Amino acid sequence: MARYDYTCGRCGVFEVVRPIDAPAPEPPTCATCGGAATRLYAPPALTSPRSALRRARDTAEASAHEPAVLHSPPAPPRRPARPPNPLHARLPKP
Repeated sequence: MARYDYTCGRCGVFEVVRPIDAPAPEPPTCATCGGAATRLYAPPALTSPRSALRRARDTAEASAHEPAVLHSPPAPPRRPARPPNPLHARLPKP
């Protein structure tokens, strides 16, 4: 299903959902008043909601209104007790 945005001079913006293979209607009309409407063109929303950039933006936006209060410093990252490959044990330690 494809989502198309249209704008009406009296009612504002509205959305039409159609199958992608359906032909476009002749003149689009407003769903509320039946008046003439024009199509709004916008870039497609192709971002993944789980992307690192999306999480960073969401965190930054949330911290502007509800800053996180830390009660202690963050714990240092844990190192594995034993390297997964025994040959790595011979490498110099940082």
